[in-house]
Amino acid sequence: MPWGKAEVARSVTVVIPARYGSSRFPGKPLIDLLGKPMIQHVYEQAKACRVVDEVLVATDDHRIQRTVEAFGGQVLIMTEPYRTGTDRVAAVAGLRGGDCYVDLQGDEILLHPDLLTDLVEPFLAGNAPMGTLKRRIDSDQDLQNPGVVKVTTDREGDALYFSRSPIPLVRDDPKRSAVPGLHFVHLGVYIYTRETLARLAALPTGLLEEAEKLEQLRALENGIRIRVWETSHQSLRIDSPEDVPVAVTQLRAYRNGLSRTSS
Repeated sequence: MPWGKAEVARSVTVVIPARYGSSRFPGKPLIDLLGKPMIQHVYEQAKACRVVDEVLVATDDHRIQRTVEAFGGQVLIMTEPYRTGTDRVAAVAGLRGGDCYVDLQGDEILLHPDLLTDLVEPFLAGNAPMGTLKRRIDSDQDLQNPGVVKVTTDREGDALYFSRSPIPLVRDDPKRSAVPGLHFVHLGVYIYTRETLARLAALPTGLLEEAEKLEQLRALENGIRIRVWETSHQSLRIDSPEDVPVAVTQLRAYRNGLSRTSS
C-alpha cells in the first residue's frame, strides 16, 4: 500500500552540498561522467523525483556555480566554513522558507529518482524529526569496509547506531559474513524538519561524531530520533579517482537498461 499524504501538505526542498576542495579528490563535483559533470547527474535525478518541490546546489566555489547555472540548475554560494553537509543545509534553510529539507550529497548519484521517494513519502506521512535510508548489504567486503557506513535499528525502525565498523557483530561467525536482513548499509541522504535542522546546527560536535566522523551521530547523542526506511533502489558513490571507472561502467549499464525498457 502506498504511503498516504500528510493532512497538511509540507514542502520539500533538496539541497545538494557541493565543495570543490577535497583532500582525496579535488574538483570532484565537476568530473565528467558520460558527457555530464557529476553534479548534473545528481541534480537531474533529484529534480525528477515526483515528491520534491525544489532542488538547489549549495557550493563554496564559483566554478561549480557556473557549471550548475549552465545546465539550468538553481545554485547558492555559501562561502562560510561549515562543519558538515548538515550544517550547510541548515544555513540554506535559515535563508529560505520551506518546511522539510533533504540533504543529498553531491557525490551520491541516484540510479532512480524513487530512491528519494522512499525517503520523502514516509517522512511526510509520519512524525519523525529526521529520517534517512538503508539498503541491504550483500557483500562481505562492504561489511568490513570502513568507507561503507553501517546502521542498525530498533523494531520500530529508529536508528540505534551508525558505524564504520561491521555492526551488529555476529560473535560466533569467525568469517564475519554479511547476514541478510541483519546487516544494512546506510545511505548518506537525510530529511529533516526545519526546526530539527536549526537545533542540530546549534549543537556542538559530539564525541561519537568526532570519533566516527559521522555527522548523524550528533543527533543520536542529543536524543534526536532518526527514523530509517529501507530502499531497494541503487545509487553510485564516488569518493576517490579510483571509483570513477567503476561508476562510469555502472552508469552506462543503467542507461542501457533504460533504453531497452523504453524501446
